[in-house]
Amino acid sequence: MANFPNLRRLFIEARTDHEERDISRRAFYNAVLFLGSVTVFSLIAHKMNANK
Repeated sequence: MANFPNLRRLFIEARTDHEERDISRRAFYNAVLFLGSVTVFSLIAHKMNANK
């Protein structure tokens, strides 16, 4: 079998430390925003079903 390069390592080495931190920070905030929106929609759905 051929040895394939570690793609994650290639992408990390292609970016500067500042770019890596920026991407990491943006991914974290996107994840927090997604979880927050799921929570809000769940609460809204729960309140709408509780009124029935």
